[in-house]
Amino acid sequence: MVTFDNQRSALVIFDYTPKLYHLRDRSHAMRYKNYADLATFGKRLLTATALEEGLPLIAEYSKEIAHAKRCSVFVYDEVTRELWTTLADGIDKIVIDANEGVVGKAFRLGEVIVVNDVNSSPYFCEAIDKASGFETKNLIATPIFNSKREVIGVLELLNKAGGFDEEDKTFTQFFTNFISGFVELSLLHAQR
Repeated sequence: MVTFDNQRSALVIFDYTPKLYHLRDRSHAMRYKNYADLATFGKRLLTATALEEGLPLIAEYSKEIAHAKRCSVFVYDEVTRELWTTLADGIDKIVIDANEGVVGKAFRLGEVIVVNDVNSSPYFCEAIDKASGFETKNLIATPIFNSKREVIGVLELLNKAGGFDEEDKTFTQFFTNFISGFVELSLLHAQR
């Protein structure tokens, strides 16, 4: 809902209150709340001045919204042709070939990949689980595009109870579009 508050002379974009629960259903109200929370997250992300500051915010928010256990934000290195992350719960750093695993597939195709049973996927890279001691059951990998529509990274969420669905695909696509400007500008700044 968009309202104009004459007393404060400010535009209120999201007005989330408990009364929204009587909208069509609880699911609709929760989706609305997720997008309202996104506006708050965006304000917090704007305070980050480097990729290392923003990635933890991105991971925490996306895990919370998707109800996932872990999150990694992979960034593409054009020189080495690898995807790397310094933000992977439980591991200091992960580096994989850009053609490896489900993350590599999402990167190559530029598409969201959902795997709700990793044991049935020929693309799943179990070496990372072995190194971390974490057991991945399901995952969603969503490409992050720059302003030229080139893939510059991948957001990966792991282990959602009940698995990932179409709503998760829609939200992660929206979310990666939302964070893409921050990621792109941070990478450009780091190259200078």
